[in-house]
Amino acid sequence: MKQITDTVLMIRPVNFRMNEETAVNNYFQKSTEELHASVNVKAQKEFDRFVEKLENVGVQVITVEDVKVQDTPDSIFPNNWVSFHENGNVGLYPMFARNRRKERREDILATIESKGFVIKNIVDYTSAETENIFLEGTGSLILDRPNQKAYCALSPRADEDLVIEFCEDFEFTPIIFNAYQSFENKRLPIYHTNVMMCVAEDFAVICLDTIDDKKEKKLVSESLKSDGKELIDISESQMNKFAGNMLQVQGKDDKYLVMSQAAYDALGTHQISKIEKYCKILSIDLQTIETHGGGSARCMLAEIFLPKA
Repeated sequence: MKQITDTVLMIRPVNFRMNEETAVNNYFQKSTEELHASVNVKAQKEFDRFVEKLENVGVQVITVEDVKVQDTPDSIFPNNWVSFHENGNVGLYPMFARNRRKERREDILATIESKGFVIKNIVDYTSAETENIFLEGTGSLILDRPNQKAYCALSPRADEDLVIEFCEDFEFTPIIFNAYQSFENKRLPIYHTNVMMCVAEDFAVICLDTIDDKKEKKLVSESLKSDGKELIDISESQMNKFAGNMLQVQGKDDKYLVMSQAAYDALGTHQISKIEKYCKILSIDLQTIETHGGGSARCMLAEIFLPKA
């Protein structure tokens, strides 16, 4: 199995704003007095520049416009509701926020098929929403595809039993742990694993400081090292600037680690040089999206590994 792909799905926002339903446990979101309409316009500009930057290096971007009447402020983060796999499977995931459940659209899957990709089977976990059980796609699950491991930090958006069910269905080994961030003088669960770690082909960027339990910290780091990954450890303050929310992609001639400008600016020169041993860095200013959405570059990319017709 491949770890990185040259094709991603991105959803262009039409109603982007701070989602009040997700703010209860996403401590990266910040409220501002700015009007929703101007926030959305700024987010669209950031989005369009991001797409352009990816396409300029040869990443194929399937862009789908959000639907205004749906009023889905977080639609810009599709990796939470869907995942696409090399065997033709598609995973559909149960979402914590009610207004995010409308992001799951069959027409998006039809668009992907129209681009020549084959969907053989849909594995649908969304009925778990009726029991208030959630697992938010590759926000919750960090997949090491060649080694068939799924790393997951448990949270209100990542249920342990559902992680295990996913791993049985997709033939991954679960690496389950707890990750916390300091917020208002408390240690609180990090809402998505993909803000504290990123697994690339030959390295992993990870905030080990968030794993408070020593045994769990050892479990995660030894699992990564045993698969030959170089660990690039980031601090919690770097994580708060989205330095864990990265994704490695395949461009036309090179591999790239995609991140926001805030994430890049938070990294030290030694961390940057470690990354650049393996691939180039592609960074983009996502300040509006990060501030209001509480997500960054990785969250905006749903990787497509599906077979071609």
